[in-house]
Amino acid sequence: MSKLTQTFVRTVETPGSYHDERGLILRVSAQGTKRWVLRYQLENRRRDLGLGAFPAVSLKAARLAVDTHRLDLSQGIDPLEKRAALQDQQTLKTQAAVTFSMEAKRYISTHRQSWKNARHAQQWSHTLRDHVYPVLGEMPVASIETEHVLDVLMPIWNSIPETAFRLRNRIELVLDAAKARKLREGENPARWRGHLDKLLPRQRHSKIPFAAMPAEQLGGFVRQLDSLEGNAARACELLIHTACRSGEVCDARWSEFDLVAGLWTIDAARMKAGKTHRVPLTASALQVLEQQQGKHPVYVFPNARRSGSLPGNALRRVMDALCVGEYVPHGFRSTFRTWAAEFTDFPREVCEMALAHTLDDKVEAAYNRGDLLDKRRQLMSDWAAFISRGAAVELSLQAFAE
Repeated sequence: MSKLTQTFVRTVETPGSYHDERGLILRVSAQGTKRWVLRYQLENRRRDLGLGAFPAVSLKAARLAVDTHRLDLSQGIDPLEKRAALQDQQTLKTQAAVTFSMEAKRYISTHRQSWKNARHAQQWSHTLRDHVYPVLGEMPVASIETEHVLDVLMPIWNSIPETAFRLRNRIELVLDAAKARKLREGENPARWRGHLDKLLPRQRHSKIPFAAMPAEQLGGFVRQLDSLEGNAARACELLIHTACRSGEVCDARWSEFDLVAGLWTIDAARMKAGKTHRVPLTASALQVLEQQQGKHPVYVFPNARRSGSLPGNALRRVMDALCVGEYVPHGFRSTFRTWAAEFTDFPREVCEMALAHTLDDKVEAAYNRGDLLDKRRQLMSDWAAFISRGAAVELSLQAFAE
């Protein structure tokens, strides 16, 4: 006759171990939880095998499980080792089902909210799509080895070195996440120090400045820009009038602007230096913003689908359309800085703060904690006047030519 009954199992509360037949034990903890254990001996070794918790596993189900495991024992099969082998098989099956592209997309989805620039997720997706997925995309994440990572990196290592090095880091992060989720084991094949740094050649770094439009041509370009319709053209205008970065302009939100005070406050999370940046708005900049009012409740420059902000390459396409593709949007910051140095007497720190640059001199930065807003407002006003004069000259030349 069995030693345990259904009523006893259901009502017992005193902590301890209660034995049934054939090695079945009910363990009651001090917290009141009840778990089934099969105690058996094989090759002179006593072992305990968990069978689950009550009431999810009833007394009857626990006894049936004991019968199954006792049958294995009669054939010399260790139930614990059998369970481990089945778990390993399931793990291998799971690992084989998860490809690199699946794990990469999961990583991007998980981390995108913590990335300060919304375009960072887009850059991840596009670079992986263009360079990594054709090689690793459909491979099980558990099967990726060093030679596979090298197959991605070698063709682009020196032709597009910065992108290649970023991709290496992104592959490493995805594989680290996969290991943390127990989808792969061993060392990370995309690890740099002590691994890929010994297998890849030294990159040829050449510091080539962004191609910047000469200040003397800016007035004519802005006049051409004003003739174009579309959010990208207006974004390019605001970029020029504020000397901000492309990402800061394309991702601008209405909540950041005080049009009455003529001030744009960009949150630290969207700034390269991680510090809040106040931008004084000139009449020309305000005019651009007025043209954008009512187009989107959140973004100043919405994309074509109105599902988000304008993509960064939209500004480059505008420049290509106006046949000035030899220059890049970021180069307008250099145009502004060169103009400020050659055409004005504003102090260096005023010009640098207008570009949201951090002062190199730490002592100077420690004492100068303001953002020189009033002085920068005058600087940007002079910049707008310079652009306007250039546009007027261009108009006069066109009229004369006609």
